[in-house]
Amino acid sequence: MRHLYVMRHAKAKQPSGNMTDHQRPLRKRGRHQAAAMAPVLQRWQALAGEVYVSTTVRTRETFDEILKQLPEANLVKHVHFDEALYTFDGEALMAWLKTLPNKANRVLVIGHNPALLDLASWLCEEAPHSLPTGSMLHFSLPDTLWAAMEQGCAELVDSLTPKEASYPFFQRLDAPKPPDQCNAETASHIRVQLEHQYLTVRALEAGVIAGVDPEFLHQYRVNLRRSRAVGEAVLSTTKVPGLKKMLKRLKHRANATSDLRDLDVFLKHLSKSPPQLSARARQGLKQWLQGCRQEQHEALCQQLNSLEYAEELQGWQTFLASNDFGKALSKLTPKRINAVLSERMADHDNDLAALSLDAGDTPFHTLRKRVKRIRYLADLNPATTQLFLSELKRRQSLLGNYQDLCTRQAWIEAFAESPDSDAEQKLECDAWRASLEAQKQRLREDVLALKPLANDEK
Repeated sequence: MRHLYVMRHAKAKQPSGNMTDHQRPLRKRGRHQAAAMAPVLQRWQALAGEVYVSTTVRTRETFDEILKQLPEANLVKHVHFDEALYTFDGEALMAWLKTLPNKANRVLVIGHNPALLDLASWLCEEAPHSLPTGSMLHFSLPDTLWAAMEQGCAELVDSLTPKEASYPFFQRLDAPKPPDQCNAETASHIRVQLEHQYLTVRALEAGVIAGVDPEFLHQYRVNLRRSRAVGEAVLSTTKVPGLKKMLKRLKHRANATSDLRDLDVFLKHLSKSPPQLSARARQGLKQWLQGCRQEQHEALCQQLNSLEYAEELQGWQTFLASNDFGKALSKLTPKRINAVLSERMADHDNDLAALSLDAGDTPFHTLRKRVKRIRYLADLNPATTQLFLSELKRRQSLLGNYQDLCTRQAWIEAFAESPDSDAEQKLECDAWRASLEAQKQRLREDVLALKPLANDEK
């Protein structure tokens, strides 16, 4: 089987003065686009074969930006700058494709529209109808001579745009803009906040499905959980028919991301702070975690692409816009919020006072959840001081670090007990888990040193 990757050059400047089309350089946005697609090219193994680049300045600079991101790939040995690729004619590009050497099983082409789109639609009926700057398509083709390729012979394996591959790029250009809530009353503030979070969740879905940048999943998860927390805060202060059922669905969708997010965090930690394991054990653990991550990601993608998911999210949007929800919000006052907030702070302080150094993990996790609910409730009250919110964030971070260590221990134990681990690797993992216990103990001490929240001004 052969693989063909086609990539449109990144965003270029418009010609000015005596500049020809051939001389157009990339814009700053274009350089960011090309850099964002570098890890995609590597993941798709698009750089494992021959790379063919049009001779224009914008295509050369697209390749150069990719090269900067992947200096270890040694792409210079595999790149060919071909004047024939400076074409906007699909038939000319099809003719060029058929001249490729038959030893080339993987080919990446960096070129121009509309020729690339015409080639894509000729190869496969399912090819997309647009190819934005910096975007890529991956086709699998039969293991036959390039000269013998026929119309419709390819299968579209994947397609990706820069805004789906890079969260920072998405955030700069496509993320829903947060609303201005400076002078909004409480009811309006809550409704607009929840509607914004809904739009953000929907906008993030494409990046979550692409699975290249883990930050998409993190932000997707955060907005789902924040929506649920805000809804629970509302429900704790006033009756809202149907809200409890809606929140249960949000909880289910957020929980479906938990293992995948934990795996992303663990894998990132492994790359930044390699554990005291032998190279063999580290590699075995990494491969096992990556396999688990792939399974979790595929399961999540199935959910996000399901009709049930689409109906649930659409139902949530409809509920937020309903008159019943609006009437319930109108009864929500800062006084009611503060009353519930005081109750939650008292529960937090009681739980904190009951903690001890030899307590198990569960009480610390319970305290973390209480802090999260207090913070989201405090966010609803415009009178809450930034000092108090900063303290809540600090506690969330501390307890979140504790949870990360517990999660790490659980995945290490699961690997040690899996068929992929042998006796020697199991011993190494057991020692590592024990060292993490010492780190947890230090965090316990930091948690016990916290003061009651009732001592802080709201």
